[in-house]
Amino acid sequence: MHFSKIDLRSGYHQLRVKEQDISKTAFRTRYGHYEFLVIPFGLANAPAVFMDLMNRVFHEFLDNVVFLGHIVSAEGITMDPAKVEAITKWPRPTSVTEVRSFMGLAGYYCRFFEGFSRLALPLTKLMRKGEKFVWNEER
Repeated sequence: MHFSKIDLRSGYHQLRVKEQDISKTAFRTRYGHYEFLVIPFGLANAPAVFMDLMNRVFHEFLDNVVFLGHIVSAEGITMDPAKVEAITKWPRPTSVTEVRSFMGLAGYYCRFFEGFSRLALPLTKLMRKGEKFVWNEER
């Protein structure tokens, strides 16, 4: 099994603009007239062109991809185990602010928990205005 992570911050700049389309990237500043020879960030079709290239180049290596805290694979979308560990090792909240913070993370993954709202109800009650913060076995 291999694991790779790639930083594609300047990825668009690796793709050349077709000769006939260079003039479409033109812009003028007080320093002169410029045209992009490589795809700049911001062109309408740039994300689609870039993703198409990435899919073609890395096709045989794309068993699963971590995207926005989810693992996307041929089997579907699952939670990232690192996020599961973060939730299970989260320290016990000692204030409403800490409960909100935890619920923000846990709520992001609610689609993976059957009956999430029922499970989270005791913590949700702690966040109600005027509710006294008391941690007990229910929570």
